[in-house]
Amino acid sequence: MKMDMSQYLDVFLEESKEHLGSLNQRLIELEKDPGNIEALNEIFRAAHTLKGMSSTMGFDDLADLTHHMENVLSDLKEGILPVNSAVIDIIFQCFDRLQMIIDQIEVNGSGTMDNSELISILENIKAGDFEAAATIEQEISTPGTYQESFTFNEYDITVLKEAVSQNYNIYNIKVVIEQNCLMKSVRAFMVFKAVEEDGEVIKSLPSAQDLDEGKFDNDFEIILISTATVDDLEKRLGNISEINTIHIQEININELSSKPVITNKVNNIMSSSDTMDSPRKVKQTVRVDIDRLDNLMNLVGELVMHKGRLEQIGSSNKIGELNETIEQIDRISTDLQAVVMKVRMVPIEQVFNRFPRMVRDLARDLDKEVEFLIEGKETELDRTVIDEIGDPLVHLLRNAIDHGLETSQERLKKGKPQQGTVILRARHEGNNVFIEVDDDGGGIDTEQVIARAVEKGIITDRDAEQLSREEAIELLFDSGFSTARNVTDISGRGVGLDVVKTKIESLSGEIFVDSKPGQGTRFTIKLPLTLAIIQALMVSVCDEIYAIPLSSVDETTMITASDIKMVQNQEVIMLRGSVLPLYRLGELLLISGQSDTDEMYVVVVRKAEKQIGLVVDSLIGQQEIVIKSLGRLLGGIPGLAGAIVAGDGHVRLILDIITLF
Repeated sequence: MKMDMSQYLDVFLEESKEHLGSLNQRLIELEKDPGNIEALNEIFRAAHTLKGMSSTMGFDDLADLTHHMENVLSDLKEGILPVNSAVIDIIFQCFDRLQMIIDQIEVNGSGTMDNSELISILENIKAGDFEAAATIEQEISTPGTYQESFTFNEYDITVLKEAVSQNYNIYNIKVVIEQNCLMKSVRAFMVFKAVEEDGEVIKSLPSAQDLDEGKFDNDFEIILISTATVDDLEKRLGNISEINTIHIQEININELSSKPVITNKVNNIMSSSDTMDSPRKVKQTVRVDIDRLDNLMNLVGELVMHKGRLEQIGSSNKIGELNETIEQIDRISTDLQAVVMKVRMVPIEQVFNRFPRMVRDLARDLDKEVEFLIEGKETELDRTVIDEIGDPLVHLLRNAIDHGLETSQERLKKGKPQQGTVILRARHEGNNVFIEVDDDGGGIDTEQVIARAVEKGIITDRDAEQLSREEAIELLFDSGFSTARNVTDISGRGVGLDVVKTKIESLSGEIFVDSKPGQGTRFTIKLPLTLAIIQALMVSVCDEIYAIPLSSVDETTMITASDIKMVQNQEVIMLRGSVLPLYRLGELLLISGQSDTDEMYVVVVRKAEKQIGLVVDSLIGQQEIVIKSLGRLLGGIPGLAGAIVAGDGHVRLILDIITLF
């Protein structure tokens, strides 16, 4: 009787990803130090374990490929084969293929894939015939020669038949994005948005999650159910920039029933540097679905909210026994909240581990020598933040290697070491995490930045004359700005730092730049530890109560009307020798009725390196708040980060200082 292994599939996928993460990391170490026996032993052990797991689960193609890899690795261990670039490159290709098979297993439960070319290369390498191996490698590295397929199960075919019965059309759409497009995930999103106006995407290759995270080469395919015609779809998709070609084929459901697999081509094998995001397992753990943790956090949030309500009832009714119980609930809920927050925290290593391989490949593509250092991998962040921070870091690292570091020849002429250095570091500081991308390249040429900004019409010649160096660097974050004269695979068409900044601000974070000509550039990202439960200052304006996140507040003070001066039609006050611009919060929020008494409260908030004073009617006090989303209709309004349900049952808005101005 054959044993049902499906119940172990999740464990297999998780552990396979961990082993692949370890394999990539250790192979990079081996490439740097061919004599590193420890790294080679760990690669061999991980490959051996992966072979055993895949064989047990019945994924024969995966087991067969790892078996031939293991043969080559065994010869490397015994010194029969040299550890050279040809061997390293083909093993990296094998890792990429393993990742593709595991991704396919995750999507449709099938790991069937033709690996004969790679196995031939491995056999030739084992036999010492590197020339034959190189010939086969050249053939399979030609774009568009790798076969991938959509597999339809009975449920899929039932859905498609039902769609046809309701006069829907079924399309197989292949989209090829331009090679120089940097933000591929944005293009994929635009394609999905365009085709889903009157239809629904039921399958994609790669998966929708991989497309959203940019984990694909320059093309992808979708199966679409839609009432639109081919002409309608071509017209919509033709309006999307940076799309190279679009191929739309209508699928005949009758042919599909008798032939459940539609074969398609996908350019190249996706780089595992974009897909390795699982941390190495360093201690015994219990795997918990992230949805369960989200649910637990929501329940703790509700508990915190009702605790505030109880405190209000206790203080207003002066019930002694109730107050004692509330103190106990307060202590327990605080401890529970701390535990849940800690459970949600994961090491930033989970994101950082994917970058060494990416940096290695980029450095080789650009013919630059790069030493990549990682510091602070143990720094922990909330899972929701971890999931979102990967793409901005990818762009900043690509930026550092492409634009920041000079070529080896240029560095030698300047008296610098031939090898450039890029450092990715993370650290805790208070309730925030700081992530830095540091390079020792040429720094930002502000004159070039200003000239390009004038050329693109972002600023005028007159504005350019008055810009400080710091203000010139801020131009890098303007939408559509790029200093790249020649568009490459790495440098985009101005879709870059503005997208990075938008993503960081959506996480309630900030980004700063420090650049010294000839010495290098440092990008610093400041992020909150968590986005769920935060400390806030409650203020009153025009009989409305608002919450200001405490992370944005520097101090509070009281002033009189006589303290306010006018400078260029702007209200300001002197605060310990510095000029502080004042803004009336009621006017910013477009509400009338803000009191105009002689004495006023000012909340001094910080946006990047600048301080601003917000004039409010009164300060209510500090409070722990649970952030609730405003939903799709109200989401994205500048100045608002969300809402809370206060202890008295009323809804209060949370101000987002970064987007308020």
